[in-house]
Amino acid sequence: MELFTYYRSTSSYRVRIALALKGVDCQSRPVNLLKGEQREAGFLAINPQGRVPALRVESGELIVQSPAIIEYLEECYPTPALLPADPVQRAHVRAVAALIGCDVHPLHNVSVLNQLRQSGFDEGKIEGWISHWISQGLAAVEQLIGDQGYCFGSEPGLADVYLIPQLYAANRFKVALEAYPRIRRVAELAQSHPAFVKAHPSNQVDTPA
Repeated sequence: MELFTYYRSTSSYRVRIALALKGVDCQSRPVNLLKGEQREAGFLAINPQGRVPALRVESGELIVQSPAIIEYLEECYPTPALLPADPVQRAHVRAVAALIGCDVHPLHNVSVLNQLRQSGFDEGKIEGWISHWISQGLAAVEQLIGDQGYCFGSEPGLADVYLIPQLYAANRFKVALEAYPRIRRVAELAQSHPAFVKAHPSNQVDTPA
């Protein structure tokens, strides 16, 4: 398989974590977003939206959008599972993932920030925008996850796959995490987990020196 990725893309980071947790080998195909490679014809033929990640599977089929890619991996490589067996617990895990993936991350995506700049927002107001939405989302996540282990137990799962990249973004944008002890506990556990280490932006083939 081939993953079209960018080292600092949080949605690509999610997929890298899922691949690493499941022990699935995948070749990285970096797409440099700063250089605009996502808008070149070659990549638009892969993903007409011009965004990463995209996954080319063994059959040659291309899958775009991180939730769809992660669902594909969960269905094709069910062990270890990213979702619990109980339907209610599965819904709780999916809710945290959706909160981050649908309500937090899109509001500080580079395309949104660039549109704010084009609309006349200065960098101070943009930083306030980012901090507001990330902090609001993390405050909700803090109330939804458990008191021990990872987000929902002793082993990492789908919620952690979404949370850890969001915390990377929070650190990039200097959003304080002191008010979120549960989240900080999960982050500390992930720091030493081999799958999260492998997937981290600092350890990618396209990470700047």
